[in-house]
Amino acid sequence: MERITNHQLLKNKERKKISFFFNEVELEGFEGEPIAVALLANNIRNLRVHEESGSTRGIYCNIGHCFECRVMTQDSEVVRACLTPIYENMKITSLTSLPNPVKDWSDKHV
Repeated sequence: MERITNHQLLKNKERKKISFFFNEVELEGFEGEPIAVALLANNIRNLRVHEESGSTRGIYCNIGHCFECRVMTQDSEVVRACLTPIYENMKITSLTSLPNPVKDWSDKHV
């Protein structure tokens, strides 16, 4: 894992190491840290694919303004990875390309 370990904000802060899953692969992170941080620490940069083009997407703003880091949790809830904390044995999956209803409709009604 790639992490900053020596920083003023981390001093005297106990961090519990946990396991979680991304696309069925077991990874390690620290309880309560955002999904995006845990994935970056595990060298995972691609979180989903663009709905229309199929190009890969990852973390963009990392402060909750955009929606580029969307992933799906085990509850089938789509969340922003930069805002959602991980927990022990959490199951997360990347989002794949979905049909675009606007494009499908316009192709048939032109």
